[in-house]
Amino acid sequence: MTASSPAVVDAVAIDGPASSGKSTLAREVAKRLGFVFVDTGSLYRAVALALDRAGAGEATSDDPSLHAALSDLSVSLLPTHSGVRVSLSGLDVTPFLREERIGRIASRVSAFPAVRKALFDLQRNLALAGRIVMDGRDIGSVILPEARLKIFLEADPEVRARRRLADLERSGLSVSYETVLADILDRDTRDRTRAISPLVMAPGALLLDTSRMTVEEAVSWIVARYR
Repeated sequence: MTASSPAVVDAVAIDGPASSGKSTLAREVAKRLGFVFVDTGSLYRAVALALDRAGAGEATSDDPSLHAALSDLSVSLLPTHSGVRVSLSGLDVTPFLREERIGRIASRVSAFPAVRKALFDLQRNLALAGRIVMDGRDIGSVILPEARLKIFLEADPEVRARRRLADLERSGLSVSYETVLADILDRDTRDRTRAISPLVMAPGALLLDTSRMTVEEAVSWIVARYR
């Protein structure tokens, strides 16, 4: 925190592993509170899409193609009360961000220092505006430790795999449960062991295990603690 940073920001930070329900809960909590929902995962997916389109989707952290693509990166968010629209170089790419391939690239490159540095200021400035609900993997620990309420979500990997599989099927994609579960376990390992901003429960955060909770129950739990 810098000397000019506020002691407390009127915001809710929700962190947790892949497919723990972060975006769904953050969106509904924002509606209840009359706040803006900011899905930071979409930022990393936008970067992944940009890298993929530039032929750098498989680049390593020190690959010149990665740094070249990041130097040309122009990503912006338009937060709305129904969600966040994401644009690359002025073009709305929101519909392309949920593809499983883009999610895998995003999970891998999100550990790269150059990628995190490229997106830190954008996330931080959005967060400091206040009256937002922001979800991700390092919001309470890195991006907005001053949030009035910090939540860390948990859910059994098998539960998260079933939720993710249902999302993919609703999108018309056919993937096996075993593939989805393996992907989630792989993402968990990368997120928790990366050197830069690993997935951790932030000091002062409240733990919420949603394994056996409905969305409505989890939303009400968070809103009650905020109020």
